[in-house]
Amino acid sequence: MNKQTKRMMKKKIAIVGSVDQGKPSIKAMVVTRREDGGVFYFDSNHSAQTVASWKECPSACVYFCDRLIYRGVKLSGTMEIIDDMALKEQHWKPSKKAIYKGGAADPDYCILKFTATGGRYYFMYQVEDFEI
Repeated sequence: MNKQTKRMMKKKIAIVGSVDQGKPSIKAMVVTRREDGGVFYFDSNHSAQTVASWKECPSACVYFCDRLIYRGVKLSGTMEIIDDMALKEQHWKPSKKAIYKGGAADPDYCILKFTATGGRYYFMYQVEDFEI
């Protein structure tokens, strides 16, 4: 994995993909936490369509891109839905209270954990595949 790939993976906003009833689906999400080894966390709702999709099929992808030049990193892996209260409390911020009235214990609040297994770095007409 080159240093540009590592830099791209530090972006705050990611395009996240799922498979919904056999069809691809994507949406932008805020990365709330990162761990070494290609692990990313996102906040979501149990009632979200993508969460239902990942319950059926945990295959997922995450894409980071530069908005000024054509440079991107696509990661492939799996998405896990986490309801662990200790982890939810670690992720909790008071600003989320507007969405989740019950705080970290709100039954609709969940954490998504994406674990990458590999990826592809894109820059102009160059590509570089890598494993994590």
